[in-house]
This record gives sequence, structure tokens and C-alpha cells, in this order.
Amino acid sequence: MEGQAESLVKLVKQREKESACKVLSFVSGKGGVGKTAVATSLAYILATDFKKRVLLLDADVGLGNVHLLLGLSLEKNLKAVLKGAPIEQVIQKAKGFDVVLGFSGIDSVEELDSYEASNLLIQLERLLGRYDYVLIDNSAGINRYTVGFSRWASATYVVTTPEPTALTDAYAFIKSVYKLYGYASFKVVVNMVRSKREGFDTFERLNASAVKFLGIPLKFAGVVPYSERFSRSLAGGRLLVEEFPSDPFSQELRKVAQLEVGELIPTERREGLLRRLLNFIFEGV
Repeated sequence: MEGQAESLVKLVKQREKESACKVLSFVSGKGGVGKTAVATSLAYILATDFKKRVLLLDADVGLGNVHLLLGLSLEKNLKAVLKGAPIEQVIQKAKGFDVVLGFSGIDSVEELDSYEASNLLIQLERLLGRYDYVLIDNSAGINRYTVGFSRWASATYVVTTPEPTALTDAYAFIKSVYKLYGYASFKVVVNMVRSKREGFDTFERLNASAVKFLGIPLKFAGVVPYSERFSRSLAGGRLLVEEFPSDPFSQELRKVAQLEVGELIPTERREGLLRRLLNFIFEGV
């Protein structure tokens, strides 16, 4: 079984390379850090601001809530795929990009066990040529699904907050996936920060642990402030980045998207310049 999984990951990665589609996995060590809001907002920004073809997959089985942020009906969701329907039948349109919803509520243990990440990967593999980006919003914590989707991804965005437990759990996820599979393509978004200094300090602590104990550097993706407008946008069925594009939350997520698509800094110069940029910003906070 493990050999089959390895073969599938290699096959899908090769198809991803051939299609030029980038698969981004979004994870968090614990719930409540705003992972889904970050993933959904980035899908909107990539599609709207950068005119990319985007598919957002809600892979939080049992607790998926992407539909709440996008105002979508749960009638079309992954349950149908589990029963044999092709994934194309459950794709919905929302705010300029495509969405495949997970499902909230598990009726039985058998239903949960029937959800196989490998089966979904096979179906997603067929879609890669249609999109520039596939974003996967995983469940919080580490399990066979978050590990499976992250190993498949071009990059895994680890969303954390400065809260000590969130930081500890984020490191535990990174350590587990790296130790088990040698996967090291992690990017860190520090969410709900009170200041840029707090965000950079949080990233540096996480990165220092990864370098010291695992021997791998983490990539900085961005620091995103908490916004009081989030609940207001949710109640109105709109994304904060859609309704309040000038909000600091929206502005910082656009920087994350710019770094991802390589339009803020040329790809070949990004790493070195990013470090100097961070130092400059940090000294000026």
C-alpha cells in the first residue's frame, strides 16, 4: 500500500510539472488560526487580481466551512465523489474561481473511513491542466489526509498565530511530515498579528527551531493582522478582501499572493532580497 502511495505522489507531481499548475496545501497545527480564511482569500486574490485559473478544494472532511465564507450550498460536495461521482460534477463557481466543497457532519465511522485521499488525488490529477493553481484547505492538525495532500503539493502553507500553542503545533506538523517523508517545501504565514514585529519574531522562532533541530530553513510568506471587519464581511456573505480591499488584512494577503506568483520580486532574486527586505522592515517597525 505504501508503495502505491509513493507511486501516486510521483505520478501526480510529474503531471503537475507538465501542466505548470501549482498545487498549494494549507495546513495548521491547531484550529482557530484563520487557515480557511487565508486559503479562501488567496484563492480570490489569485483569481481576481492576477487573473489566474484557480480551484479551491475544501479537504476538511467533516468540519468543512468554506461554504460559509463563500455563501455556497452544500448540496454539491465530496460525499458525491465518495459515492463514485466524477469530481467535475461537484465543482461550483464562486467569486471568479472554482470550488469543490467538503462536507460538514459525519454520519458514521464507515463514512469517514471511506474517504481516501489517494482516490481524490487521482481525480484531481485529471484537472491539473485546467488550472494555474489548486489550493487545498486541509483540516487542522496532522492526519493521513493533511500529510497526503501536503506531500503532493508544490508548497505547503503553514498558517499559525503568535500564540505559543499554535506555534508549537505548527512545528510539530512540520517535524512530522519532514521526518516521515523528507518533505520540506514549507511556507509560513503568521496570522492575527498585533504588529509586524510580532509576526517576524514568530516566524524567526519557528524557523530557528526548524533549522536547529531539523536542518531545514522555512520560507517566509507573510504576516497578516487581525481585522475587526472579518465578522461583518462574513455576515454579509462577502470576503473581507472583496469588501474591504484596503484593509490591512487584505493588503498583507495581496503581498503573500505577489510573492507566490513571483510578481513582487523576480523568482531568481527573491530569496536573497526577501531577507534584506525583512531586515529593513523589521528595523523600521
